[in-house]
Amino acid sequence: MATEPEAEHGDAAALRRRAEKRLRVQAPPPLPQEGDRRRILHELQVHQIQLEMQNAELRDARARLEDLVEKYTDLYDFAPVGYFSLDATGRIQEVNLPGAAMLGVERSNLLRRRFAGFVARGYHAVFENFLRDAFGGSQKQMCELALDLGAKEPAWVDLQATTTASTGDGRPLCRLAVSDITAQKHAAEARLRVAALEAMNTALENEVSRRKMVEKSLRDSRQSQSLLLTESMRMEQELRLLSHQVLHVQEEERKRISHDLHDEIAQTLAAVNVHLADLSRGAVLDGEDISGKIVKTQKLVERSIESVHRFAMGLRPTQLDDLGLIQALRGYTKEFTKRTEIPVHLKTPGELKPLGDSRSVALYRVAQAALTNVAEHADATRVEVDIRQTQRSVSMEISDDGKSFNVKETLHGTKFNRLGLIGMRERVEMVGGKFKIASSRGKGTTVRVTVPCAKTDSVTIPVTKDNS
Repeated sequence: MATEPEAEHGDAAALRRRAEKRLRVQAPPPLPQEGDRRRILHELQVHQIQLEMQNAELRDARARLEDLVEKYTDLYDFAPVGYFSLDATGRIQEVNLPGAAMLGVERSNLLRRRFAGFVARGYHAVFENFLRDAFGGSQKQMCELALDLGAKEPAWVDLQATTTASTGDGRPLCRLAVSDITAQKHAAEARLRVAALEAMNTALENEVSRRKMVEKSLRDSRQSQSLLLTESMRMEQELRLLSHQVLHVQEEERKRISHDLHDEIAQTLAAVNVHLADLSRGAVLDGEDISGKIVKTQKLVERSIESVHRFAMGLRPTQLDDLGLIQALRGYTKEFTKRTEIPVHLKTPGELKPLGDSRSVALYRVAQAALTNVAEHADATRVEVDIRQTQRSVSMEISDDGKSFNVKETLHGTKFNRLGLIGMRERVEMVGGKFKIASSRGKGTTVRVTVPCAKTDSVTIPVTKDNS
């Protein structure tokens, strides 16, 4: 490899050859002169052409250099980011126009100033670590921090730094590219605020929806409470009226029982007492008179027994406890037909599931009350009593062909004759059953009752399929 003097010598030799070539082209052949003069003249001409060629090359090189300088200046001074050259102490050695404009200081006034003087409070340690890492490592360093621009709003910047070779004085420099990211920061903050506002709006919408639901629930609750209060007041009024009716019916029942006891049993027992008194004095009578007195007394006693038996049947039939619901209903319907002359047609299943005492009593009392209402109010000529069963329940339907009535007015009215209907409904509902009553003109009245079966196995009761 040629050394630097050898390279310069080679360039000079090549330049001389080029000058001699151009001299041969430009100059006419020399006149025959003395050898020294021709040689000196020739040398002068060659040197002159060399100088001209060197000047031309220098002008071309200068033009190219000026063009490169202009391009570099344009790239450096009109770049979209600020370029700074910092020494190890952080002092600004070079800066382009965008960098000076970013800091708001003339470029000439920035030289030799510390870049840390423009860093916002709270970020000095960040910048010092960033600068130390930039000079201490070979990789590109990056960070974000805020600049304090005095009266202006603080600017957020992105810093990217690399170290460069030593300058002429032997000190390394840090090439620092500074990009203004304030707009991006504000946009990010705006997005965060928008997201926070959207979250708040969503929370508010959810809260509004929740409060609307609560308000609706409260309104529904108030309406429900109002309805419950109205229903409670109605039921309280109905209960008060019902209690009055119960007291009235109890008093009427006591009066009826008192009259029956006085008219039947008391008078019969008084007659028995008279006959016994006659018998006590009948020692003077003959045997035939005594025998007649005894027969009359026995008949009076039998009448008393029948009356007591009828009272007991009215209070609670012994057949219901001894033989069951079907036999008790058969006995009562026969007695009812005999007493009222209204035929009762009784239909029962061949096999009846066990109901339990309370349900059997409820069905019996409903049938008893329904037939009593038929006898007192319906003017019916025929009554149908139909008992059916399913796997889980037993139903009873009592229908007549008598007069109809307004069920709603009777159940919610203030008349005492509604006590029977309310009593039937209460008895059925107390044992978990369902009670319905329908009445229409031309079709009479129908009472429907359904009660659940007891949780035991079914038993077979020997009853007929159709009993009148």
